[in-house]
Amino acid sequence: MSSFPDEVILEILSRLPVKPLLRFRCVSKPWLALIDSPEFIKFHLKHSLTTNTNLSLILRSSKLYSSDFDSLDGAIELDHPLKTPGYGIDICGSCNGLLCLSNSEDDVALWNPSTRKFKKLPVTTMDFPDGLQGLFYCKSVYGFGYDETSDDYKVLKLFQLFVGDDTNSVVKVYSLKNDSWNKVPDCPYNLYYPCSFGTLASGALHWLVNPKVKSDRTNLILAFDLAVEEYRLVPQPDFYDKNSSMDVGVLGGCLTILYNHNRHRLDVWVMKEYGVKESWTKLYSVQPFEYMFPVAYSKCGEEVLLEKVMLEKNSKMLVWYDLKNNKRVKNVKIQGVPDWFEPFICWESLVPLGGNREGNAKKQQVGEKKKRKKR
Repeated sequence: MSSFPDEVILEILSRLPVKPLLRFRCVSKPWLALIDSPEFIKFHLKHSLTTNTNLSLILRSSKLYSSDFDSLDGAIELDHPLKTPGYGIDICGSCNGLLCLSNSEDDVALWNPSTRKFKKLPVTTMDFPDGLQGLFYCKSVYGFGYDETSDDYKVLKLFQLFVGDDTNSVVKVYSLKNDSWNKVPDCPYNLYYPCSFGTLASGALHWLVNPKVKSDRTNLILAFDLAVEEYRLVPQPDFYDKNSSMDVGVLGGCLTILYNHNRHRLDVWVMKEYGVKESWTKLYSVQPFEYMFPVAYSKCGEEVLLEKVMLEKNSKMLVWYDLKNNKRVKNVKIQGVPDWFEPFICWESLVPLGGNREGNAKKQQVGEKKKRKKR
């Protein structure tokens, strides 16, 4: 391919999945320098995002599984970096091909499943508020996303303190670029779902919240802007039903609201222009009611993959839904996946972390064990 112009080579390589690109790093030093360059990594990611290609569906159960989004016919178990016997695994967020993982021991790592590189985050301690007395319960939740302004990946950790009827919080943000935690202003609201992870959309993390004092305003959407590290409320559509409950999600990079009308009907709204109240659009309704939550658009954009929860069977399934004709068109059965799972969208990418390959980490662990035996 040496006879091709550099622009043509760049265009061809940007269309390839990550696996062959990793092999092509061995072709020559110029190709190695090109594929490892920040400019190419961003160009390759941008092409995947705009064309909706190089997409995987990550499924979390007691283990992690990956399925090619174009086929969804089978899944492989992933050998992630936080495997600990007897402990489960959580996915705190997915962004630009990176997953933020945490386990029951409160270890946190950023991991690129495509390159198998990872970065374990340094431990951060909680600074208890002055004057805190008596028995209290502490719960921590996470959010993960990309700050385009500073070209930095950030993890938010929110410690919630429950002291009697009072709730306090301590919030810290990890910067991958600085490899450190920084304390930010405390959360001014109470999380509606205390164990929920932040939903990433338009450079901000989102939670459903309630005011800390009694108020008629409930079920608010709180955003934490990763660039300026400040909180704000997101406007909602002019809709209120005291018999409905709601939750927030993301679809195609856009913020979504899911309204459960007393288990009579499920409405899903999409904010097509972030921050603009008038851009809220109802995407679909499910009636009679079923728990069917959006996961991702099809490549053509005319269908959406739904996560269907079947409580009576204690299981889940995936369903393709035709948006134009408002009907389910196909059930999806992925071989090798447990009955209960949580789906996440993940693009293949070359985004670096500055950590070790898993293989190197395992060799290091084996070496440490051998040293202990010699002692």
